[in-house]
Amino acid sequence: MSTFVVVGGDAAGMSAASKAKRDDPDLEVVVFERGEWVSYGACGLPYYVKGEIQSLEELVSVTPEEFREERGIDLRTGHEVVAIDPDERTVTAEGDGRTVQESYDHLLIATGAAAVTPPIEGIDREGVYTLGSMSDGAELREYVARARSDGQLRQPDSGPACQFLEECAGPVAVVGGGYIGVEMAEALAANGFEVHLFQRGDRILNGFSEATSERVTAHLRERDVAVYLGSEVEALAGDDAVEAVVTAGERVPAEMVLVGTGVRPRTALAEAAGIELGETGAIAADAYRETSEPDVYAAGDCAEAEHVVTGEPAYVPLALTANRHGRAVGATVAGTPTAAGAIAGTAAVKAFDVEAARTGLTDHDAAREAGFEPVTETIDAKSRAGYYPEGGTVRVTLTADRGSGRVLGGDLVSEYGEGAVHRSHALVGAVTEGVSVGELSNYDLAYAPPFNTTWDPVLTAAKVLEGRL
Repeated sequence: MSTFVVVGGDAAGMSAASKAKRDDPDLEVVVFERGEWVSYGACGLPYYVKGEIQSLEELVSVTPEEFREERGIDLRTGHEVVAIDPDERTVTAEGDGRTVQESYDHLLIATGAAAVTPPIEGIDREGVYTLGSMSDGAELREYVARARSDGQLRQPDSGPACQFLEECAGPVAVVGGGYIGVEMAEALAANGFEVHLFQRGDRILNGFSEATSERVTAHLRERDVAVYLGSEVEALAGDDAVEAVVTAGERVPAEMVLVGTGVRPRTALAEAAGIELGETGAIAADAYRETSEPDVYAAGDCAEAEHVVTGEPAYVPLALTANRHGRAVGATVAGTPTAAGAIAGTAAVKAFDVEAARTGLTDHDAAREAGFEPVTETIDAKSRAGYYPEGGTVRVTLTADRGSGRVLGGDLVSEYGEGAVHRSHALVGAVTEGVSVGELSNYDLAYAPPFNTTWDPVLTAAKVLEGRL
């Protein structure tokens, strides 16, 4: 009987384990997970901290018991794999106070990514948090609950970041203006905290267009979040506990700091086993997710993948990529070789009453490096028929190659519920299939007054950009 060993029990790992066991019930599937949580939705952690999700268990898709008892998977939580030997085809793990060695016929490395810890003085002080795991989420939720129960909510008296709230706690700081930073700014502000968001660069949400970043920034400020752009944090000052955020230009009091400056792939285990990394710094893998070592695969946030536009390796750690690539590995191991598919970097984010989505290649420097001549247009259009009593505005930014007219990427931003995210699906199709803006402008998209205008904003953007080309 063949043995499939999986290192890592989250999205990629458990998708692969489940698919392999389902397709080949005789396959022995062993999963090592160093923590106690498996198959959970880490993307939901900001909403757990906010209080919209009441328990961590709600973020769990399948429990360890269900994997073991219903799916027949040998899941070993609390076991950390410390070594891989591709020559002997074994993994060594530590757990339950002992060291175990397991042989494999096929191996998947799904070790995920870790929160980046920037070189900031005082980052190890009490009151400094990250949000990369379920335990991190639990600690932050406890902090929020403690602040409220201790009576720290007070009448606002500490400046513009709190002036519109009936009662205010904090001040607290968020370092980093990416997805986690924006979502956690909302989560903390919604709980009555005075929130200060620091971004080293000149705009937040760097993967989005300037037009979208500007709109989200403006909305954060409207909702009483103080946003500091071009503000690199030099130190987190205080004695034992953090007391202030220090930048080159100012010192801002903060009783708690959330550091959300990105993630890096966990590759140490693969590197020690002699498995090649790619140019992105993540584990290199082919279309079937096989690494430089035969029968050793890599999927999820530890691995790079081919980008649909450039055809080159890219590192874009996202949940859907991990799930579908894990599923493909499971099918391959079970006997049906399955390509995992390229990625477009599609992502979405919510900030209070605004939603935004992006896909493809939108950065002009990166597009030129890939051999394209990028041209971008931004338009604003109504989200529903003008005579319909509800609706808002959708801003679409679309980028195409001047020579071929090929759609390279784009993003959308709108009021929450007015369709920026769902409209992005049309762009994903265009980017993935490599169509021109002219072809995109002829997409037969759905129309009815409560949902759309006759000419969807995506179609309007494509027509405008085609005219410029």
